Order: sequence, then structure tokens, then C-alpha cells
Amino acid sequence: MNTLKWLESWFMQNCDGEWEHNNGIKVLTLDNPGWLIEIDLEGTDCEEKFFKDFRVENSDEDWIYCKVRDNKFLGYGSVNNLTDILEVFKKWVK
Repeated sequence: MNTLKWLESWFMQNCDGEWEHNNGIKVLTLDNPGWLIEIDLEGTDCEEKFFKDFRVENSDEDWIYCKVRDNKFLGYGSVNNLTDILEVFKKWVK
């Protein structure tokens, strides 16, 4: 299953009639340019799961930084690394 289909499935598994009204997934752009992924973990199986900050800095055009803060998975990355950010989340969840 590709990463985007997996994320759709993960989101659907957490929709219970309430969670999706106050929580969810945000995909935003950064001005450097790049991406910000914010995934609410409250009420999911990942809510209390440990995540070690993850950083890859290959170049100014190839980097990602992922962390969990305040019950949110936060992934930042350069313009060509959106899938890589989602892969970090997917591997952590599994």
C-alpha cells in the first residue's frame, strides 16, 4: 500500500464520530519552500507512544525534521520531501 493510501486508512480508522471533529491532519506549505505536516494524536493508539526526534539534513533542498509535541506529530521538510515525512510517521505508527 502506498503511503498516501496508508494515511487515508489510518485517518479513517481513527474517525469515530467525535475524533475527526476536533482532530485531524494538516498539510501546509512553508515559505522556504517546504512542507509542514501536523497530525493530531489525541485519542489514537499513538497518543502515549514515544517518538525520538528525527532529523536528516542532506542539503538545503533535501532535509526533514520530525518530532512529537503536545500530542501532535509535526513533520517539516523541503519541497521534495513530503512523502519522506509521511513515511517517517508511517514507520513510527507501525
